[in-house]
Amino acid sequence: MNEMQEKPANFIEGIITDDFRAAGSAARLHTRFPPEPNGYLHIGHAKAICLNHGLAVKFGGRFNLRFDDTNPVKEEAEYVRSIIEDVRWLGAKWEGMKARPTGATSEGKTPLPHGRGSADAEAGVIFASDYFQQMYDYAVELVKKGRAFVCDLSAEATARNRGTLTSPGADSPHRDRGVDENLDLLERMRNGEFPNGARTLRAKIDMASPNLNLRDPVMYRILHAPHHRTGDAWCIYPMYDWAHGIEDSIEAITHSICTLEFENHRPLYDWFLDAINEGRTDDGGGPWGKKIPHPRQIEFARLELTHTVMSKRKLLELVKGGHVRGWDDPRLPTLSAYRRRGYTPESIRDFCADVGVAKFNSTIDLVRLENAVRHCLNKTAPRVLAVLRPLRVIITNYPQGQVEQLDAVNNPEDPAAGTRRVPFSRELFIERDDYLEDPPKKFFRLGPGREVRLRYAYFVTCQEAVKNDAGQIVELRCTYDPATRGGDAPDGRKVKGTLHWVSAAHAVDAEVRLYDRLFTDLDPDSPRHDRDYKEFLNRESLEVIAAAKIEPSVATAAIGARFQFERHGYFCVDPDSDPAAGAAAASASPSDPEAPAPGRTNATALNALTPGRSRRKLVFNRTVSLKDTWAKIAGKG
Repeated sequence: MNEMQEKPANFIEGIITDDFRAAGSAARLHTRFPPEPNGYLHIGHAKAICLNHGLAVKFGGRFNLRFDDTNPVKEEAEYVRSIIEDVRWLGAKWEGMKARPTGATSEGKTPLPHGRGSADAEAGVIFASDYFQQMYDYAVELVKKGRAFVCDLSAEATARNRGTLTSPGADSPHRDRGVDENLDLLERMRNGEFPNGARTLRAKIDMASPNLNLRDPVMYRILHAPHHRTGDAWCIYPMYDWAHGIEDSIEAITHSICTLEFENHRPLYDWFLDAINEGRTDDGGGPWGKKIPHPRQIEFARLELTHTVMSKRKLLELVKGGHVRGWDDPRLPTLSAYRRRGYTPESIRDFCADVGVAKFNSTIDLVRLENAVRHCLNKTAPRVLAVLRPLRVIITNYPQGQVEQLDAVNNPEDPAAGTRRVPFSRELFIERDDYLEDPPKKFFRLGPGREVRLRYAYFVTCQEAVKNDAGQIVELRCTYDPATRGGDAPDGRKVKGTLHWVSAAHAVDAEVRLYDRLFTDLDPDSPRHDRDYKEFLNRESLEVIAAAKIEPSVATAAIGARFQFERHGYFCVDPDSDPAAGAAAASASPSDPEAPAPGRTNATALNALTPGRSRRKLVFNRTVSLKDTWAKIAGKG
């Protein structure tokens, strides 16, 4: 593919193409994803990752994963580990990245090896803290050039002196300090002689600038706090605007792709790099040495979704406040939450591609993300029979003790997926709401005297409903037609209803967690509301079904394995499940005709499920329903 000849997919590709056409064939794109390790990544970050990595791939360039770890108060090593895992899971490959260690998986409980010195996990990962000395050296240089000064004003006084959008700011009384005094104070700041907030290093730009970011911004603040990587080596830390451009320059990033909130910061990004390059020359013969690279910053619209919040501060508030079960709670918009819920990296990438790259902010309907994972899992997820709210059925004319193995299609969208065997016996479970004593006209499921098809099995007719003392139906007694095995009647009679079922003696017990949208409002954080966003929390966002019944093929499913529960939706095995029994799952060789499809079990494992034996704890998360139920709710509203 010749990216210079191909039509650009978005305005950023157009800019890059024009830049490289002007620069010549020697130019090579270099992008980066620079997260702050102060929280878990969310779906908005996924768009930035896909964009930056996708550009590098398309233009044959390079991609860096770099942490902007310049604020030790809010940063934790836990966040570093989770971000590395999320970027890896999404499919992005950074410079120097190593393959995942053998046996490691992003689907289960155990993360990749981590901590300082974890070469496999952090190989190739860059940290802004690696550049702290270089940043400080550049700051000293700007002081010597008269472009920066040490200011004694407090944070409150600095904010007051900044001015407003309609009025200029006031110069700091320390703005005209001499170079030698500034250098002395800066070194003493570095050496830890002053308390937090006592002094800052500020750039000397223009307190009357219409862009407030250029009104002598702070470059360094005093912060006596240990850093998760450098420990107590530093007690002054660079502000983001100062660090950002230097990090890009050191790495020779060609195009610094940012979201729109940084558009007003671009003049400052350029000013800092120009100030460093002042007096430098291309050949390094000037008084300050060789010019440093000056990347081009380009802004694009961030991704916002309905029915959620994307602010890291608010996500942390939900986690710390116990409103969710952690950063990977499947109701959150974090990538670790989507992974736990059963989303695939392909579906996230497809969604980001579908949303596209724009210059103006907008909010995307969550339905588009849900449709992306439906489309992906429809093609790949094995089908299984699962009864979430079981009602016992006795087929009175079926031989006692007899068990048949019926053929069931694994995935109608993928003929290569083949078939599996599901056991059929005298006692079954069906969904409780598949029976009504007084069914309405268009109810085609079971009722008194009604005949329906059991999927892959037989026609059955309900003869009796057994009730307990409270008048609740606890059992149905039906008869079956032996001539209808496979679901068709030799005499040509038709039935309108087809029900799913599981054999009672062979069913696997499982906890099923039905997740829904975390907020009832489209935009819970909107300024139009006069209520706190948490008041829009959906109190029905999680329903736990303690004793669902599922066909035995899932008995040894791996943590993270994804399935379609027929008529219900897509589900995955949650990390709260007991680990899969590898011996049972691996007992059949690939050439064995009885070997199960991926994620399924075989006869050896089925034998372990006989009554009286201990069973594996299984927990399933609903990834998404088969249809958009919220669209129906909205239509009724």
